[in-house]
Amino acid sequence: MHGYRHVGEYAMHYRAPSVLIFLLLTPLFCAAETPRQAGDMRQLALRYEHGRGVAQDYQKAFRLYCLAADRGDSEAYYALGWMHFNGRGIAQDPAVAAGWFEKAAAAGDPMAARMLTRLSGVAPRRDPRCGSLPLEALPDRQQIERWVRAWAPAYGLEADLVLAVIRAESNFNPQARSPKDARGLMQLIPATARRFGVSDVWDPSQNMHGGMAYLQWLVRRFEGDVPLVLAAYNAGENAVTSYRGVPPYRETRNYVKRITRNYRKAVHPVIGNPVIRMISY
Repeated sequence: MHGYRHVGEYAMHYRAPSVLIFLLLTPLFCAAETPRQAGDMRQLALRYEHGRGVAQDYQKAFRLYCLAADRGDSEAYYALGWMHFNGRGIAQDPAVAAGWFEKAAAAGDPMAARMLTRLSGVAPRRDPRCGSLPLEALPDRQQIERWVRAWAPAYGLEADLVLAVIRAESNFNPQARSPKDARGLMQLIPATARRFGVSDVWDPSQNMHGGMAYLQWLVRRFEGDVPLVLAAYNAGENAVTSYRGVPPYRETRNYVKRITRNYRKAVHPVIGNPVIRMISY
């Protein structure tokens, strides 16, 4: 996501008042809801957990809590512990519940500390369905792949496409920085990071969330045409629109060829019922 990208993005920024928001895939959901940050995701999860204004859906609640937790929201840690403790839409698992309560208690949550007392005889265990990592730690390739496989479906993306992009962009280096100031695993430039709600582009978790949100937006804009999606990720969506196809930039064409050698689908399949959806209007 480097090279010519900055030209197209700034052109878009000044071209129109495009409003970009996160929405859950439900006809009951209104455009006023904007879960761009961890706290917003947690609030939406709470609504789905209890059916407040939307149809109750424990699975959507769980995925949203996971996304919030992966962004460091301590209240989401407690909520996930509570879901596992009570078996709310997922299998009851005191050990995983204790793992989340332990994480929440370490963040200063007194209720979580009390729950740990109740579970004093249970050895805490990490939740295999949420890929949380301490924010100060840098993930290795194995952890990055686990994150992508857990998160990509929430964005309606195939994990193999996301992994192929990460490989081409940074070769799984969370500290990668290009001469064009593209940063992190998915090489977000500052304008793109802001556009997709990333407050800390060097946080590997946030970087991947922002990159996947942008990929999803491109998949929707170019109707799943993989070469166009990849060309837009590299050179900017306006360049693809202007040239009505892959732009004649050597870097961009080599970029598309490099990724499609690993991800061979010409059209990205539709992934049913993603948790988060990017739209513009």
